[in-house]
Amino acid sequence: MSLTRARSYHHGDLRAELLQRAETTLRESGVDGLSLRQLARDVGVSHAAPTRHFRDKQALLDALAVAGFERLGASFDALTPAESFAEPMRAMALTYLRFATENSALLALMFARRHSPVAGDEMSRAVDHAFARPVSLIANAQTRGEIIPGDPRRIALTAVAALQGLATFLGSGLVFPEAADAWLDDTVTHVMLGLRPRP
Repeated sequence: MSLTRARSYHHGDLRAELLQRAETTLRESGVDGLSLRQLARDVGVSHAAPTRHFRDKQALLDALAVAGFERLGASFDALTPAESFAEPMRAMALTYLRFATENSALLALMFARRHSPVAGDEMSRAVDHAFARPVSLIANAQTRGEIIPGDPRRIALTAVAALQGLATFLGSGLVFPEAADAWLDDTVTHVMLGLRPRP
């Protein structure tokens, strides 16, 4: 192990380095391609070193999912607030679709309901943060009378489900990348039409 690598480990950077390498492996080889022993070899540390941060493979997968939700939340947080519903809805939809298509393997892991109960609190906080902005967007639009009443979280997750479906179509090739913008506009339009108050 190099002096640089050892110093990085002692400064607490090994966990971040392992997660970064694990995400690359996840993208290239899927969940089955991940192992703590191989990660240790990839980053140049002893085979036991990763267990200081992840007791087993499931703990590593949980940590990857948490990191994914945190990154998704940060992407939403970076959006500029707006007073109306339509513009931020499209910006948020585009942000989600971009995240979903660029991180398809990670997203599948994030939404796999096989996470360890040990990760419960940390996972819940990460999920709540990830969707705080969409929920807030819905709640504010409800206050202004722009969309139907109801549980803002359930409405926000319904919109996200529609976007996830579009991301799946893109990932499978059912929708071609050059048509993604038009499909995104259609999806947002149909979601917004469905959320408008009924006369």
